[in-house]
Amino acid sequence: MLNNLINEHSFLTIVGMGFVTYLTRISGYLLLRNKDYPKLTRVLEILPGCVMISLIAPIFVTGKLSDLIAVTLTIITAMRFSFLVTLVVGIGSAGILRFFLPMILH
Repeated sequence: MLNNLINEHSFLTIVGMGFVTYLTRISGYLLLRNKDYPKLTRVLEILPGCVMISLIAPIFVTGKLSDLIAVTLTIITAMRFSFLVTLVVGIGSAGILRFFLPMILH
């Protein structure tokens, strides 16, 4: 039955990637659960912002007007509202602008 749905190599690759992902997440917890590193704690608190920047920065290089407007709206929202609101505005504005802006400009 597995052969009809997915290739054996693809299945093993997916399982392997899942295992490695889980291993990296749990290993950090196991290694640091009883330790107190103030500097590391500060770095880890800042990390989500760094991850967001690494996801947003490539959009500036694409040169697509819809993406640039969506990033601008997201940044403005992030300065005033919670993360959830920022996430909804970012994803929503990107989707809406990518769909409608080409129709308006052409």
